[in-house]
Amino acid sequence: MLSLKDKVCVVTGAARSIGLAIAEEYSKNGAKVAMIDINPEVTSQAERLAREGYNVKGYLLDITDQKAVFACFEDIVATFGEVFALVNNAGIVDQRPFEEVTPEQIDKIMRVNVHGTIYCSQAALKSMKSLKNGRIINFSSKSGKTGSALMAPYSAAKGAIIALTHAMAFEYASNNIKINCICPGITDATGVWSAVSEGYTTNLHLSREEVIKKFTSKIPLGRLTDIQDLVEFVYFLTVSGDYCTGQAFNITGGREVH
Repeated sequence: MLSLKDKVCVVTGAARSIGLAIAEEYSKNGAKVAMIDINPEVTSQAERLAREGYNVKGYLLDITDQKAVFACFEDIVATFGEVFALVNNAGIVDQRPFEEVTPEQIDKIMRVNVHGTIYCSQAALKSMKSLKNGRIINFSSKSGKTGSALMAPYSAAKGAIIALTHAMAFEYASNNIKINCICPGITDATGVWSAVSEGYTTNLHLSREEVIKKFTSKIPLGRLTDIQDLVEFVYFLTVSGDYCTGQAFNITGGREVH
């Protein structure tokens, strides 16, 4: 198992929820952590971790702006050193009937989920190639494998992340860079689930309790995905799994099996 001590790890969407929990896990294991988010809360969370003795810096960034992304990663390298690991966690969701989806909504979903992942990966790869080592962990979704009703553009974007992961893994294997993605199921206590459950209460005319019961009943292990389930798997892919690249791992409690 690889030690993360003094290795540089970058996490996007790190102001709250899953991204914040991953950044905290990296920090506790000795990594130098760059936390990226468009939410200004990322800086206060990074400052909190720094006060606790961890080597962390927060970056306020719109990942859909390629020039800004490249400039941000230049600062990360100047501050911490070459980037070893990148977790492309940042993403957004929208839920509505397919025929009501607007061009603006499609563009936003694609730009944040797909373009943002591409730009951050491009920026990190220069470091990883110089290290002749690296990890990129992209966030797809169960919806990227089996699309979700009322979430067609989101499903398309997350499907694109899987194909992107496959292509990148082939291209950078010779540089000893392992590139994988995870496909979570419905993850409790996250902004995405809050937005999705609210959408289902509107579109399916169910109470939130009925929505939770409806979707939990589809999961063989009988519960929603927990943030810690994802943190543990991301950490594993970062420090272990050295012979693993180009994979799209289901973390769905058995709901998704291909």
